[in-house]
Amino acid sequence: MPATAEAKQLKRGEAGRAGSDVRSDLHVTVEERASGGVEIELRSRVALYYGDTIRQQVREVLRALGIVHAFVSLVDEGALPFVIAARLEAAIRRAGLGHQTSALPDPMPLPAASARDRLRRSRLYLPGNEPKYFVNAGLHGPDAVILDLEDSVHHAEKDAARLLVRNALCAVDFGAAERMVRINQLPLGIADLEEIVPQSPDLILIPKVETAAQVTEVSDSIERIAKRSGVTRPIWLMPILESALGIENAFAIATASDRIAGITIGLEDYTADLSVVKTAAGNESLFARQRVVNAAHAARVQAIDSVYGDVADSAGLQRWGEAARAMGFEGMGCIHPMQIEIIHHAFAPSPIELEKALKIVTAYEDAQARGLGVVSLGSKMIDAPVVHRALKLVARAKLMGLTATGAATSNTAGGQA
Repeated sequence: MPATAEAKQLKRGEAGRAGSDVRSDLHVTVEERASGGVEIELRSRVALYYGDTIRQQVREVLRALGIVHAFVSLVDEGALPFVIAARLEAAIRRAGLGHQTSALPDPMPLPAASARDRLRRSRLYLPGNEPKYFVNAGLHGPDAVILDLEDSVHHAEKDAARLLVRNALCAVDFGAAERMVRINQLPLGIADLEEIVPQSPDLILIPKVETAAQVTEVSDSIERIAKRSGVTRPIWLMPILESALGIENAFAIATASDRIAGITIGLEDYTADLSVVKTAAGNESLFARQRVVNAAHAARVQAIDSVYGDVADSAGLQRWGEAARAMGFEGMGCIHPMQIEIIHHAFAPSPIELEKALKIVTAYEDAQARGLGVVSLGSKMIDAPVVHRALKLVARAKLMGLTATGAATSNTAGGQA
């Protein structure tokens, strides 16, 4: 018999999480209705205080997305408005309802544009589908936060994480930290860019890059989306080299786009590609890390090391960071806030290094003022490369807020070169 309107299969979608182990998130279910307007069922520990506000936001999001008749069920675990909007929009999209528009939260003023050569000693990874990590991330003082859409997000949650990260860029204050997003591998990463680029992230990390063409595709996509969205701020790129082929093509990758601010390496995937065990000593990846450093410096971009995976091994992290700095890296990733201070210490010049560099810079400035082409320090002549290295070290130390004693004078994690 012919289907009637009453027998029509109504659409349904859900997104988010709830439960005793969940915080700063919510679970949303949206069910299509043929008529009757919008009905909202809310369960929340804060319903007495914020229930009306949550319901009002739900109605506004539904209105923005063109939903007139629906039943909406929410189980709230302390979600902030940007999370509520993202989860609701994800549920609506999964149901195949509404307009193909977005329900963005009220935007915060954008921070100052990020400089291409700013400090990037530490980059704190934040799982892109875990809003509980977002709000206080900047308080830990990393040079950058990485809102991760790739390895930390289950494949079934990529669409929801993309909206959550988009809203976080719009509504969360990350303090002085540079706002990075690691997109998915291509071609899925292009869908990430469609949502992320209009919110003006500072830098996009491209995972598992093996050829310059992959970088060009991302750069061209950013250009197209930014132009369409009216984004004029710089959006930098940092390719991640995670395979033997990527390492072999390091220089071509590092010079593939003017947007590139640095290149980095992913050691878990790299060692897996080599079928070797990743060790704390790192001998198995020494060649690859040196190749990244050399390619980065040849291309005049930053060389950034991988993460140190053992959060409990502070001494090992300190040794790794110091060795990375000695090798020519300017920073590394981190997976826990407790690693940030250790990394900053490891990548800082020692008081003795800084004092010596300051003496060389003073001698250089004195020679310049006197019109001398030769720089001397006591009885020693100082070669031009030594002067250049000292000038760079002193400039970098100033960005770190260091004095000749090695003590930090201010929190300059977000300082720019």
